[in-house]
Amino acid sequence: MESGNEHATTYQYHAEDKVLLAVDCIIFGFDQEDLKILLIKRGFEPEKGKWSLVGGFLKKEETLEDAATRILKSYTGLDDIYMEQVDTFSEVNRDPVERTVSTAYYALINIKEHSISNKQFSANWFSVSKAPHLIFDHDKMVQHALRRLRNRAATEPIGFDLLPEKFTMRQLQKLYEAIWDTQFDKRNFINKIHAMNILDKLAEKDMTTSRKGSFLYKFDAEKSKAQNDKSFDFKG
Repeated sequence: MESGNEHATTYQYHAEDKVLLAVDCIIFGFDQEDLKILLIKRGFEPEKGKWSLVGGFLKKEETLEDAATRILKSYTGLDDIYMEQVDTFSEVNRDPVERTVSTAYYALINIKEHSISNKQFSANWFSVSKAPHLIFDHDKMVQHALRRLRNRAATEPIGFDLLPEKFTMRQLQKLYEAIWDTQFDKRNFINKIHAMNILDKLAEKDMTTSRKGSFLYKFDAEKSKAQNDKSFDFKG
């Protein structure tokens, strides 16, 4: 027989409002020239056919991170992606159909090594600076994610997740210019990168850009770990 306290507890749970919890993913990519974002066309109403972030709803047996990993894999086919929680968005009328709270994550993908072609959802890469208007509050999510990416990339070497395993110094500079939407002095940039002591210079060259070629580099995770955290001060 259910006690009075148990009955009151059960009633309290049933009496509370039920709210949907969504997970939306801002997927950033780099194509050696520009910072891009992966968008899909929404397949159902409201806003059917309009551009949207990839996303889905939290299942009862999942943590938020589990849900984000599942959603990313369903759209990209990848399950080993750098991912970080951005923020939670809870405006009352953000979804016109149901009361829905959304937690956003951003992820980093090297476009050159991970070709994504998801025809089912009309997935396309867009330049972050030229992306179309998105549904609901997804534009706001992108801006939050971009700020988080810039803050993180200024003090931690996460930008290398957007590059191929071997890259030129020019490609590295183009990446960081794309992240901050600005230009850096080439000599100062190279000196700052070398001072960090986190790269291995290879004997190989990229011969596609000039007859002389450009030396290739690799990010050295062990060197990075050995450095004090303050040594990676990209914007300092």
